[in-house]
Amino acid sequence: MLRVSEDWKDYKIIDAGEGEKLESWNGILLRRPDPQAIWNTEFDHTWTDVSGHYIRSQKGGGYWDFKKKIPESWQVQYKDLVFKVSPTNFKHTGLFPEQAINWDFMMDKIRKADRPIKVLNLFAYTGAATMACAKAGAVEVVHVDAAKGMIEWAKENMVLSNLENNKIRFIVDDCLKFVQREARRGHVYDGIIMDPPSYGRGPNGEVWKFEQNIYHLIEESMKILSDKPLFFTINSYTTGISSIVLENILKRTFLPKYPDGKISAGEVALPIVKDSLYLPCGIYGRWES
Repeated sequence: MLRVSEDWKDYKIIDAGEGEKLESWNGILLRRPDPQAIWNTEFDHTWTDVSGHYIRSQKGGGYWDFKKKIPESWQVQYKDLVFKVSPTNFKHTGLFPEQAINWDFMMDKIRKADRPIKVLNLFAYTGAATMACAKAGAVEVVHVDAAKGMIEWAKENMVLSNLENNKIRFIVDDCLKFVQREARRGHVYDGIIMDPPSYGRGPNGEVWKFEQNIYHLIEESMKILSDKPLFFTINSYTTGISSIVLENILKRTFLPKYPDGKISAGEVALPIVKDSLYLPCGIYGRWES
């Protein structure tokens, strides 16, 4: 199933093609590489009239070429949520707008639950999903990421979205180790979110490889679900992994224990303004009660 994040007002993809995308982040135009945009496009004047262009290096990585002076950071708003945006050395901006469709799903589930909901967000990055769940009324959201810098960024997003009075716990840790400790402590969650990288390292050098570790992490995470779990979501940007893989994993792990739940999987995408195409932006899998 294709799920498209179409409700943005502060963000849009103006055009995409030939390995790049042209985006407006609350009026600031950025041009960034995108490996999925392999079709042709016409590079008109809008492509050159940008504030910043991330240029790939032949040696790997890349750099920003800023054509205009822009703030070090600024804000974009999605419904009742406000996020900090800032161009990083790795081409990213601290936010993945395509995930808004998943934020909407989680917020809707929490609001309709009619009971206290506790959520765990693994590989939580700058915390967009964390803030969405807190804004929807989760009694507690536990935010886990191995990078201290991302945790600090998430705390800024908490302030921007006026969520300082909500119960959000920020934890710098290896996600698998944290889940296993929570199981030993007897702590449980009604909703679990994970957005694992293809490859990464924990704060103490722990190695994460998606293909090798994802099934085990999901099995371990199931041990800390409450007696009445609400949802489990996983996102992935790992090249070569189909959404069918996520669907199969969830069927193997969740259906035997929760046969009445619903499993869905597919692609997430963003609309391209210029010609009404969609830019694919990764895959998702979800189980819901």
